[in-house]
Amino acid sequence: MTLSANSTEVRQWIADFVAETLRTDSLEDVVTTLDNAIIARVPELADRDMRRDLEASTRAHALEMLGGLNQDHMAYPVPEEAHAFARTIARRGYDLRVLLRIYSLGHEAVIDYMSAVIDQRRLPQEVEKAVLLRLFDRSTRWVGTSVEALTGTYMEERERGLRAALNRRSEIVRALLDGSDLDIEEASARLGYRLSGRHLALVLWTDEDQAWPGGITTRADGDTADMFERVVTRIASAVDGDGILTVASGASSLWAWIAVSDDTVPPPAADWPVDAPVRITAGIPAPGLTGFRRGHREAVAARQVAERAQPNSARVLHYPDVEVAYLAGADEDAMRALVERELGPLADPGPQAARLRETLHAYLRANRSPDTAAKTLGVHKNTVRYRIQRIEELLDHSIDHRGARLEIALDCVAVYGV
Repeated sequence: MTLSANSTEVRQWIADFVAETLRTDSLEDVVTTLDNAIIARVPELADRDMRRDLEASTRAHALEMLGGLNQDHMAYPVPEEAHAFARTIARRGYDLRVLLRIYSLGHEAVIDYMSAVIDQRRLPQEVEKAVLLRLFDRSTRWVGTSVEALTGTYMEERERGLRAALNRRSEIVRALLDGSDLDIEEASARLGYRLSGRHLALVLWTDEDQAWPGGITTRADGDTADMFERVVTRIASAVDGDGILTVASGASSLWAWIAVSDDTVPPPAADWPVDAPVRITAGIPAPGLTGFRRGHREAVAARQVAERAQPNSARVLHYPDVEVAYLAGADEDAMRALVERELGPLADPGPQAARLRETLHAYLRANRSPDTAAKTLGVHKNTVRYRIQRIEELLDHSIDHRGARLEIALDCVAVYGV
């Protein structure tokens, strides 16, 4: 028996598959599988921000495709997330062939994924053939429609004079970060930013679920870029900066450097002019190309901490404040073992243990001064002494014996939670 790709049996199987895949966990597994297959063959996408934009595009495409897989006449709408991704590719200075290769590989990945699913389900041969024919037909038309629309988006972005200048700036910055041996004076002139000075490096991005003022849940990426520029300008004013360099690193992320004086000390995180949905990490101010590169690496490292930190963590993180947590958190299992081993009963999630952890952290940071710790905590110094005594009873050893390890464990808990 030969089944038509439009037969009732084929349509029912596809309907069941779509319903199953649209579950949140199943959909995310599909998106990850497809993205991994593409990134493995397009190394340009391994960058954190490129991967984030690819993931948003893949998810949006998947929802459109799944929603119309059983329709007789599919419109093949190209989602805005895919247009944003195409613009990111253009802004990064990548050739159009990168975009075309992504969609070619994406098509292959979809067919491979569906073939594997069908093999697992052990469908009758006639049903398997009909399903694959329907899927191949739909996916081929989807890729053709998407490539046509997104090529236009890519070319529009590349052809803008301002974007061309930003692309040149991005190329120079990436060459500097990669360690290329560029003439510092020539690079400074082309960037309009003095590289021989002292730099405060920043990384800016937005929350995954953007809570924009006024209840708006989505924004065009152009509006996001403008918002980032305003935030960096306010920060530069707050630290008396005399120069700004910014480079877009994704549809909702930005790298920035602010030229600061030798005596500039960044203000405490709570004093930075930053509101939702913007998040910022900052490196340690340092001079020259070494400071330019190192500060950026530190800001990127602090972002990794921020993205793994407890919910409702600070919107601004300085690298020195999370350096220990970053280094210890490189191996999460080892870090959790350290916390459990060093803190013991103090790692309990309850409020009493949290209060004792806070006291111990303040005490160790105050070089074991009850007076200084009490001022930090806003309690009497005798309260600190009592709590330290209680802590030593719970730990069954003197704090002095393992103070350094305790402080590392407390630094990790302060960021990642218990």
